[in-house]
Amino acid sequence: MYLDSAIIVKLLVREADSEWFGRNLVGHKFVTSELALTEVRSALLSKERRGYITPPERETAAGKFVAMIEKESLRLFPLTRAVLERASAIQQACHPHIPLRTLDALHVATCDLHHSGTMSATDGRIRAACEQFAIALVPAKLEDLTAAN
Repeated sequence: MYLDSAIIVKLLVREADSEWFGRNLVGHKFVTSELALTEVRSALLSKERRGYITPPERETAAGKFVAMIEKESLRLFPLTRAVLERASAIQQACHPHIPLRTLDALHVATCDLHHSGTMSATDGRIRAACEQFAIALVPAKLEDLTAAN
């Protein structure tokens, strides 16, 4: 299952829907783009700056992230020219109805090119692009997150 960087963060630190993802993603092997190396760490720094987590909590979460990669429970796909070209094509195909941001397009392209089958994301633009390209989503509907809590 392909994880958007925001979902990885939900597995590392407590967020409103972290419990749902922890419950529903258990037992899966995960894949993501190398982009997550920077995005996840950036998100953790942002959470610390805003006072949502402490410096030790950020360091613990960052350590868990590295451990996921080292233990291969999270596999990183490389950012290649093919991914960049596919991301551009996806943005073009989504235009003008889905204003897909560059990094989000790179995640969708990586998922698509590596035939990951399923994308776990809560971002509306990523989800809309996945729907357009027939990539299955977890959760199937965002309402599933609130219905289960």
